[in-house]
Amino acid sequence: MTIPASADVASVTTPKPRSGSGSRSGPGYRGYVLRKCLGALASLAFMIVLNFFLFRVLPGDPARTLGRGRFRTREQLEAFNRTYGLDEPLWRQFLTYLGNLARGDLGVSLRYRVPVSQLIMDRLGTTLLLVGISTILATIIGVWMGIRSAWKRGGLFDRFSTGGSLTLYSMPEWWLGLMFIAVFSVGVGLFPTGGLHSVGVDPWSPAGWLDVARHLALPVATLTLAYLADYALIMRSSLLDEIGEEYVTTARAKGLRDVQVRDRHAVRNALLPTTTVIALNVGFVVTGAITVETVFSIPGLGLLATEALKVPDFWVLQGAFLVASAAVILANLAANLLYGLLDPRVRT
Repeated sequence: MTIPASADVASVTTPKPRSGSGSRSGPGYRGYVLRKCLGALASLAFMIVLNFFLFRVLPGDPARTLGRGRFRTREQLEAFNRTYGLDEPLWRQFLTYLGNLARGDLGVSLRYRVPVSQLIMDRLGTTLLLVGISTILATIIGVWMGIRSAWKRGGLFDRFSTGGSLTLYSMPEWWLGLMFIAVFSVGVGLFPTGGLHSVGVDPWSPAGWLDVARHLALPVATLTLAYLADYALIMRSSLLDEIGEEYVTTARAKGLRDVQVRDRHAVRNALLPTTTVIALNVGFVVTGAITVETVFSIPGLGLLATEALKVPDFWVLQGAFLVASAAVILANLAANLLYGLLDPRVRT
């Protein structure tokens, strides 16, 4: 039986924790945290190794692949190999890579001729702004939709919201973005077709904030609608499971209003799986939305990765892949720790 989320249901006795589960700050939770942290470190180490060997094990000469026919003489090819250490044995390149990584050195971009770490930091703020706002809006709206749909299961709102969110979820993000551009930018002319701000506008001024908001309106709407189903469907399914539990029946039998039963009891327990999904999706905020940033020409990490593929800018791709992987691993760790704190049963 699920533990009630409020003290109003006094007739239900909280069961004793299982052996080894411990309290929130007890040995059980400390062991759980240690296991999850070690697992995250192992995953991060694997991704670092994979990030190095991913492009180097492919057949062919890396220098010729990166040069794209720009090297006309053998001397030019050898000079390029010496500059980027490609003439050294693979194991020595790996040790150099680990040493540079420990110092935060991700290499130098072939296209922009600036450090990759600086390039990623310059683009990171734009991606966090775009995907962060979309994630917050999708979370709030999706959770609200899931709660209302589950509590009035089978009603008009439930059928409309479930069908609509599934339809939006099945649409490719780039296609939805193009439809928004065709209707609201080219057709109606309400919003710009792309970019982060207009030319000559200071984005840090009050007028610039409004200009940035106009430019981000369509890409934010695209990502928000695409992410809605993630939260709405999981919240709806979780709440439907809680509605049939005994503590909900007990709360109703005590004469509590329907809204109190929902908000004080059922919703609190139903939020556990949704909280995990929210924490996991925070990691994907850093990775950005490649297709949406490309369609709307938003200068974030997603567009940077797309541009790096065309060159190809090997060190930018390597750095972006590492940052994205580390963000997902850390978000997964945060989700595990949060879930173990909220639900002691998962610690065993």
